[in-house]
Amino acid sequence: MRPLDDAQIRASFANVSVRERKNIVLPDLDAIDWDRIDYLGWRDPKLPRVGYVVAWIDDGPIGLLMSQTEASPRSRTQCSWCQDVKLPNDVVLFSTKRAGAAGRRGDTIATYVCDAFQCNENVRKKPPMAYIGFDVEAAREGRIVALQVNVEGFLRDATS
Repeated sequence: MRPLDDAQIRASFANVSVRERKNIVLPDLDAIDWDRIDYLGWRDPKLPRVGYVVAWIDDGPIGLLMSQTEASPRSRTQCSWCQDVKLPNDVVLFSTKRAGAAGRRGDTIATYVCDAFQCNENVRKKPPMAYIGFDVEAAREGRIVALQVNVEGFLRDATS
């Protein structure tokens, strides 16, 4: 992912008000290894059920404010973005207002995502050897590409 600064991140949010945009608590951008992430995701330290996601789509970043739903899954759920079947973390349901007039009318979409947005780390772990001759590196690259496609699809859906 291309590096972003505070102003770019704040300006990227498509489904927030001006007041919400000003109140976003940003992560420590200097601590982020931009070469090892496909999207920037973090939880709000002041609002435990709120998360933020920013990714490059076409020529610029697009961001969404997301809210963790109150309900918890009854069984182990797979993350819709990284699709890791051996997750070391929990998966929760996040909903988000659509951008524009649809969001102002209350239209939302939701998806299951790793609780602290650990997808970038999960897809970069070596997958287990599935069979003799299995190309582990190709499988890892495939998972990274799938993550990019899944996040982009969700962001496009929320902003269209």
